[in-house]
Amino acid sequence: MAVILVRHGRSTANTASVLAGRSPGVALDDVGRAQAAELPDRLGERGARLRAIARSPLQRCAETVAPLVAGLVDVPEVVVDDLAEVDYGEWTNRPLAELAKEPLWQTVQRQPSAAVFPGGEAMSAMASRAVSAVRELDAQYGGEDGSGLWVACTHGDIIKAVIADAMGLHLDGFQRIVVEPASLSVVRYHPRQTVVHTVNNTARLSLPAPGAELAGTAVGGATGTAGTGAGGGR
Repeated sequence: MAVILVRHGRSTANTASVLAGRSPGVALDDVGRAQAAELPDRLGERGARLRAIARSPLQRCAETVAPLVAGLVDVPEVVVDDLAEVDYGEWTNRPLAELAKEPLWQTVQRQPSAAVFPGGEAMSAMASRAVSAVRELDAQYGGEDGSGLWVACTHGDIIKAVIADAMGLHLDGFQRIVVEPASLSVVRYHPRQTVVHTVNNTARLSLPAPGAELAGTAVGGATGTAGTGAGGGR
């Protein structure tokens, strides 16, 4: 049926306004833990039909899906390195207010395809590995007819890149997409058409009936405030 893209719950780095990147030991805060606890209920009955729970190797993603994994003992939890956060290099662990003064910040916001973090990753490389990972996982868990349903728990910029690709949007436009902590976004890959059903859902998830999916029915979307990270990813 689809991949449900889950951004990790609110983390200690989110509340501290620090670009955590791939730093170890970045946990969910109290709000994030509550968001993780609510995830199974937000997925509803479709949670029981999941074929896999894929996630970034970082702690905040592991903590976000932990309640879901605990309730679905027969569903594999798959750790995928290519779902990891952007490698921000020398920007890692720096305050966002400080980074916003860097000339590169404007490139990240206005032309991310040209942005390369010092000592780290190019945004274009991030998008390439993230999109490839999700499409490959969907080929495995989505089924040839696209009837499978699975979860990918990852980070803001990763999800935005995947959504931009699914929409046929150039990477330079991906900053227009809002992906808040603990939000759910839904993409269905199909040989005939890729459809984005939901972006930045912060409530209980609803999915269309199979017959409506290729018609592009928009379901369950919720808009919110844009992130303040280097493209929203923390």
